[in-house]
Amino acid sequence: MHRYANRSGDSGVVAYGLGPGWITVEFAEGHVYLYDQGKPGAAAVGEMQRLAQAGRGLSSYISRAVRQNYAKRLR
Repeated sequence: MHRYANRSGDSGVVAYGLGPGWITVEFAEGHVYLYDQGKPGAAAVGEMQRLAQAGRGLSSYISRAVRQNYAKRLR
């Protein structure tokens, strides 16, 4: 997992991991979720990967566009 840069200073995301077609996101409360090509889909995962690497907008994007549409809760 990579530490999320949190350039806005108020993100609920603390870390992320990524690979071809998937991303895992760890939130401040400790929960970790897997998002992949099946859920929420390749376009959303691509955008989440871009935002994660930029360090800005990931939590907002998940809240606005992805919501509970994750592949699996890992923790």
